Amino acid sequence: MLAVGPQTRFSANPFVLLISDRPSERAALERAIALVMDCRAMPPGASVPHERPHLIILDLPPAQGARLETALNYPGPQIPRLLLVRGEPVPAAPQIRQLPAAAARQIVLANAFSMIEEATRSAKVRERRLAEHVTQATALVAELFDSAALGARFQRADIDRGTELVLAAISEVGIAAWLAEVWRHDIGVYQHTLGVAGHAATFGAQIGLGRVDLARLVSSALLHDIGKSRIPVEILNKPGPLNPEELRLMQRHPDIGADLLLAQGGFEGAVIDVVRHHHERLDGKGYPDRLSGRAISDLVRIVTICDVYSALTERRTYRQPASAVEALAIMTDSSGHLDTALLRAFAPAMLGSAALAA
Repeated sequence: MLAVGPQTRFSANPFVLLISDRPSERAALERAIALVMDCRAMPPGASVPHERPHLIILDLPPAQGARLETALNYPGPQIPRLLLVRGEPVPAAPQIRQLPAAAARQIVLANAFSMIEEATRSAKVRERRLAEHVTQATALVAELFDSAALGARFQRADIDRGTELVLAAISEVGIAAWLAEVWRHDIGVYQHTLGVAGHAATFGAQIGLGRVDLARLVSSALLHDIGKSRIPVEILNKPGPLNPEELRLMQRHPDIGADLLLAQGGFEGAVIDVVRHHHERLDGKGYPDRLSGRAISDLVRIVTICDVYSALTERRTYRQPASAVEALAIMTDSSGHLDTALLRAFAPAMLGSAALAA
């Protein structure tokens, strides 16, 4: 049996979610599991928690378990499950372990404890890999901006590597964990760039983009603000509204960025389009070219949504970050700015991630 103690606990407030229609068995399992990890035990029909559990134990008839599938479909990696089966076991994924519902309680607990221990190790590995991915991605983005500021050529391998790091991390831990790690560091424009790239990876995967299109989207997000490398740092970091001259300089960054990519050569037109036009509006009131309607590509529309959402929900020295609900409400009310159909598709992923991070 798993040795219990402080070393068993990992991350903030980990818990096991136990759903059972047998009150006495539910209470006994809850007491035993609580010796190792917090256990939230509930009957079928109760509202499942928004927070992501580290292990799910289901002790239910098959029909009741099937009705819970949508509620238990948490964002991020698949959560290990222990199923106490009524009837014959069914084919299941590797992270799903099945025992007969009539199994002795000691056997159920031994399996639960071993799965908690495995989840602990897996979580620590994911946390370590995530920290490494964010550190490496930050270094790569910093190198891109430094090269652009100095007029040096970019290394395309760095952009490709940064794209791979973002996609790998989002696939493994989800956007909430990615942002939490990115926001641990005060890295200004790099932080925003990594946030936009993470949101783009999440959104692109949600709407079913293929691997090539998804990589193009994330690469565009990593480069969208590259023109800010030529904007004075005192303007970038000013803790408050810009004056008219500062605003004029800031609004040059899309053109500066696109010209940098054109001068280097070898960048897809779709990527340059994102860099130049991510501040355009569908109603023609954006900049630098006052494009409107179908003149704004779908790729630009997606990155623009991710850019606006990231800006609203990030920390600023002069304001508190907006919540997911507040940010999406602001974006929805901004008539004429964003693609409403894409925004409707974007919202569920962000609300789910916010619930996961809560």
